[in-house]
Amino acid sequence: MPSLAFAQLVQRDGVTLTQAQETRAENIGDQLRCLVCQNESIEGSSASLAHQLRVIIRQHVVAGDSDQAIMAFMVQRYGIFVLLKPPFSPLTFLLYASPFLALALGFGAFFLARKSTPPPPPPLTESDRARLEKLTES
Repeated sequence: MPSLAFAQLVQRDGVTLTQAQETRAENIGDQLRCLVCQNESIEGSSASLAHQLRVIIRQHVVAGDSDQAIMAFMVQRYGIFVLLKPPFSPLTFLLYASPFLALALGFGAFFLARKSTPPPPPPLTESDRARLEKLTES
């Protein structure tokens, strides 16, 4: 039986853990943003900082910390920006509201530009007409 237990151990990023712990660590890593790559999870990133964050997560998983405790640790250490899907809060309001604000500003600019069309030029005077005829004759 001991060989079966050893067969289920996985070594990833220099940390030895069980397959269940590795799955937990991967799930947590999929929710965290690589601070170098910006829009990639740390599980999918090959950056050295992402590797370091994966090691930290796996160490916390092996230590028995809960998923929420690990996420809270990462947010405390790296800020809310580390979350790929940050929760809605006053701090992230602008992040979630920005598409709607951009759309409203775009519509506003469109309607203002449409309303502010310049008036047509005044009709030509007799002297302007005569001068135009003189210029187009040659």
